[in-house]
Order: sequence, then C-alpha cells, then structure tokens
Amino acid sequence: MTLNLKNPLAFFDLEATGIDTIKDRIVEISIVKLMPNGEKEVHTHKINPTVPIPEITTKIHGISDEDVKDAPTFKQMAKTFANILKGCDLAGFNIMRFDVPMLVEEFLRAGVDFDISNRKLVDLQRIYHMMEPRTLSAAYKFYCNLELEGAHSAEVDTMACVGILEEQVRRYENQEHKDTFGTVTIPVKNDMEALHNLSFSNRIDLAGRMVYNDKKEAVFAFGKHKDKKIEDVLLKESSYYDWIMKNDFPLNTKQELTRIKLKMSMLNK
Repeated sequence: MTLNLKNPLAFFDLEATGIDTIKDRIVEISIVKLMPNGEKEVHTHKINPTVPIPEITTKIHGISDEDVKDAPTFKQMAKTFANILKGCDLAGFNIMRFDVPMLVEEFLRAGVDFDISNRKLVDLQRIYHMMEPRTLSAAYKFYCNLELEGAHSAEVDTMACVGILEEQVRRYENQEHKDTFGTVTIPVKNDMEALHNLSFSNRIDLAGRMVYNDKKEAVFAFGKHKDKKIEDVLLKESSYYDWIMKNDFPLNTKQELTRIKLKMSMLNK
C-alpha cells in the first residue's frame, strides 16, 4: 500500500523523563520521514534532558542518565529538528495526547517557532481505537502480523508506525463507520486531510484546554468558564487571560490563547 502524500510525512516517537509536558523532557527522538516518492529518511537522536530520568521511567524505555549525559540538549538540536521536519505533516501513535504537545513545548522552550497550524496531524491510535481497540504492539501484530521486538525503543516504535498506517489505509479506506449516535461516516481515506480531521478533532490547543464546539465557536474546555465562548470571557473578564498566562499551563495553550486575544484586538480596531 502506497500512501497518497502531497507533503513529506514524518512519523515520529518520543521517549521522555515522564508524561508531564510541562515538567518532563525528551530523552530520545526518532523520525522516519516518508517522502511522496516513497523514499525514507531515518533520524534517531538521544537527548540530554538536563533533568534526572526517574528509575521507573528508565525501566520502561531503557534510557538512563548515563546514556544521555554526553548527548546534546534539545535546545542545541532544536534548529536541526525543525529543519528535518520543515514542510512535513506529522504522524505517529498517540501523538495528539503526548508526542505533539511535548515536541511543541520543547521547541517553545528552545525559542524555535515550530508552527503546526498548516500541518496535517495523523494519529494512528485514533484510527486504531476507532476500528480495532488495542495497543501499539498489538496493532503491529494485528496489521503487520509481526511481533514488535524492542518496543519502547523510539526507532523501533516509529518504524512500526509506518507499516501500521499503510495497512490501516489499505484495510479501512472507504469503509463505513457508525458512531454511538448512529451517524454513519467514511472516516479513513488515503488522504492526509481526512486523516488529520480524524486525528486532530476539534482542539485549538494541543492540551485540549480550548476547543471548537458544535457551532465551530472557540470555547474553553475546563474550569469555571467551561463551554463558554473564549471571546466572551476575555471581554467580560480580561483578568482571566492574565491568570492563565501566570499559571502552570502549557506554553502552547498560552500561545494559542494569545493568538485569539490578538485577533480580537485587531478586529476591534
């Protein structure tokens, strides 16, 4: 199965010190860049997180403080990674909940603008859980009929993702799906726009603190202003913006809220 690509598609996987995108840091990144002509580039790098790797986390991915003590920091590699990913759409397993938010946070901390607004984002887990609920190793066994040897190695996991998405598209392309409300759609197509819409859903920021409602209005998805239009909240309670900016929210959430605020200011001139 050949994926229908207009742009390079970068499959990627991160190993980190933990799963908190604010406090934790990347320790390994692997990128498999699939070109529209079918060629592949593989880039795998250990990263010095500049913070200790918890022992319990090392037991999961096998990377210790000793393994990364001489590795470059993400800040030192940020421009290199941005160049590798330039013009690429992004794909991977569970990337919307962890990998993309973590990667964007690291770029923001490094002072490198990594804009995902014009990229297609394809989450294999979203497709998999919709059509065949399971895990990455089970997905690889199910779709590729192979055992995933060395799971939790970034490169092994990333290479597995390439085979899984190709098989998912081959298997589910143009297949009808009925959701819990009885609505029938054809969600899986050999088209990055369709796969992006399936994966990214209605989020405005990567953490899902702000979303689009059924009317395509930007609303808050948490706290005392949950389900309220962001523009209305900022107009009536401008201090709420300041509260978010001063507190422990992801940098990406603050960035997207600032974009909304600036857009409001321009429209009200």
